[in-house]
Amino acid sequence: MAERTEQRLEDRVPELQQLERVGLFTHKEIKAVLRKASALEYKIQRRALRKEDFITYIQYEINLLELIKKRRARIGYSFKKDEIEHSILQRVHSLFNRATGKWKDDVQLWLSHVAFCKQWNSKHQLSKVFSSMLAIHPNKPELWIMAAKWEMETQLSSESARRLFLRALRFHPECPKLYQEYFRMELMHAEKQRKEKKAFEQAKMDLGEFSYSEEILNGEMARIIYRDAAQKIKGVPFHLSVLSIAKLFDFTQDLQKEILESLQAQYADDPLTWDYMARRELELGSLQSTGHTTKQMKVSEMTQREERCSAVFEEAVRAVPTEDMWKCYITFCLERYNRKTNSEELKQKRLERTLSVFNKAYESNLLLEAFYKQWLQLLLECSLFEKAVEVAEAVTKRFTQSVETWQMRLQVLIQLKRDDVTQCFEEAVKHVKSKGTLPLWILWVEWSEGTNSKEDTDALYQRSLRATTPAESVTMKEKYLDWTYRNGGYKKVKRVFTSLCENRPLSVDFFRKMIQIEREQESCKMLHLREYYERALREFGSTGSDLWLEYIKEELSHPQGKPENCGSIHWRAMKMLQGDLVEDFISKYTLLQTGHL
Repeated sequence: MAERTEQRLEDRVPELQQLERVGLFTHKEIKAVLRKASALEYKIQRRALRKEDFITYIQYEINLLELIKKRRARIGYSFKKDEIEHSILQRVHSLFNRATGKWKDDVQLWLSHVAFCKQWNSKHQLSKVFSSMLAIHPNKPELWIMAAKWEMETQLSSESARRLFLRALRFHPECPKLYQEYFRMELMHAEKQRKEKKAFEQAKMDLGEFSYSEEILNGEMARIIYRDAAQKIKGVPFHLSVLSIAKLFDFTQDLQKEILESLQAQYADDPLTWDYMARRELELGSLQSTGHTTKQMKVSEMTQREERCSAVFEEAVRAVPTEDMWKCYITFCLERYNRKTNSEELKQKRLERTLSVFNKAYESNLLLEAFYKQWLQLLLECSLFEKAVEVAEAVTKRFTQSVETWQMRLQVLIQLKRDDVTQCFEEAVKHVKSKGTLPLWILWVEWSEGTNSKEDTDALYQRSLRATTPAESVTMKEKYLDWTYRNGGYKKVKRVFTSLCENRPLSVDFFRKMIQIEREQESCKMLHLREYYERALREFGSTGSDLWLEYIKEELSHPQGKPENCGSIHWRAMKMLQGDLVEDFISKYTLLQTGHL
């Protein structure tokens, strides 16, 4: 092992001598490089190899290359690259090869080697890396795509890229992404050949016996790939993805037509097909194109386009009357309504269309629950209050168990200051199961705070504690404590606090709220603070390291505090805290003692 290491270090000497001779590094720097390289080399010659050691060594060599590059630029010296950089590059490739040979499953390691090859333009080496990587990781389509793209875009070899895609498809015969990228590659190849042919024709060059295949020029290879893929990959999204790729090329009209016809023939009842056909009307534009268009003409044209889209959607919801189809239509309407426009006329038409579509979906009983909130917001914005109340009531009848729908209805009634808010709250908590009703109780007490008497609100808070689940009641206790202090004062909140302490579960924040209230009193008593801390620690002493520290700080900082109690509190904390919390407590306590906390 030592001999091998010494040999590797000796192999570095010529490049280091060159670095010093040409003035890129000083003698002192060369010695430092040799020392560091020696340490790194010994680490990767051990029996128990560590991946981190290889990564560190590789990174050091890359940093060295970057430094040499910067110094060359600074002094304007560009010679002797074969003697200097080439040997470093070869060493990095060798290190990567050893590392990926040892840790074959680490894809990130392979990708780091790929990135290095690209950065330093090591094309021949990169070809080998891709070959080895794909032999070990043939199950990852994205790696095949990366290799094929490099062959196509960097090596300019469509033939090599094609071979890679065909090999990849043998491993992944139903991978949509592979077919999409293969399809794109063949169209790029066709486009490249079309440009070449045009350039030759413009230059009037004689191509001799060489001729361009009309089939390839017209994208026939891509058509074959699409037809093959369509047999294996089902579903509208794949067809739409290849169609969007085909639309990027101006010679694919026939291919686009075929994909579209196939889509309509195979998936006539799929909402996504109708959605695409409808939205396509936006792109088609007006049939007459004039040189000069006024602002009014643009608005008129956009109105016509949107009406054509709407007409297709209307046909769609008649042909495929499902929630998903209405979802596509409503999503389109909302997108158009939310688009900025300076035309009040266009904005009004979009609003009317959106409200009309919401209503039709609702009357068809096919409006998804998620859309009701947006509909109600629109109705309220348009001051259609009676309709909003009607819709809000209807949604709770349809989704009686949904907390969200009851919330929506109640928020509408509260916003409109209706008389039947309390009645609606009673109806809501009757229909919804106790688990999950917390948002309704929070909304109810918050509304009551601003509307009802203190007595009624107090009674409502107490009722909420009985009605919610134990876990949810914790939040209501915190809110009750806060409201009592704001409306009943210190003496009342102390009574409520004592009463609530008997009704577990409780939270740390519940106790912290009471501690904060005590601190706000002019005659803040340490005796009371101790009581609250002790109560809190009986509940959370094993998990609340911060609570123990706050207690110690209170004893140290309060005028009536007893610093001599801190040792006892510290000892109790060490006994009660569990696991890693002990270490956390010790480190924070040390900071407290040194005045850094």
